[in-house]
Amino acid sequence: MSIKYCDQHKDCERQRLYRRFCAGLAALILLALLIVLIVWLVLRPSKPRFYLNNVDIVCINVSASSALTVTMQATLAARNPNGRVGIFYDRADVYAEYRGLQVTVATALPPMYQGHNDVTVWAPFLSGAGVPLSPYLATALAQDETAGYLLLTIRVDGWIRWKAGAFITSHYHLRVRCPALLTVNDGQGSYGSNAGGGLGYFKFNRAAPCIVEV
Repeated sequence: MSIKYCDQHKDCERQRLYRRFCAGLAALILLALLIVLIVWLVLRPSKPRFYLNNVDIVCINVSASSALTVTMQATLAARNPNGRVGIFYDRADVYAEYRGLQVTVATALPPMYQGHNDVTVWAPFLSGAGVPLSPYLATALAQDETAGYLLLTIRVDGWIRWKAGAFITSHYHLRVRCPALLTVNDGQGSYGSNAGGGLGYFKFNRAAPCIVEV
């Protein structure tokens, strides 16, 4: 701005200093963003890997009114595949599904930090009481038990952050889906009964990697 548009010379000096300050601040912000981008591209953090190691069915029963009661214990392992990046698990809830229906209450895992290449194992109990089943699902569950195989899905839903040195990212939504195939009565089925029992009545088939989305 020309000095002829200023009331006083000090006002023009103040405006010039203000413009220089804004330009310097913008340059610092751009430099910081550039450094963050370079660090991110160099480290290229990978999403955690999850594995379902075991599922123990304590009890499962469908009442005459098609209400499901179930208690199980799921053993999950999570591995941080990054050699230079840690992971904060700020929130993670675990629950079980049957054919797309959530059949247990979500169980919260304790918040934690997972170091480079670390492996963490959780074994939460999952339970649901009086979960209403549609006639289709009640029939499908009886048929699955009769056939001798039961397919459940263990899900993890939460929020994580990556940490590289002093740099910590914002939150990212973690979604994990783990198929759990169980044999019923050694694959012979329950012959139409929805009430199973006894040690080893339900057996987890095999450990398997989970599908992870971040």
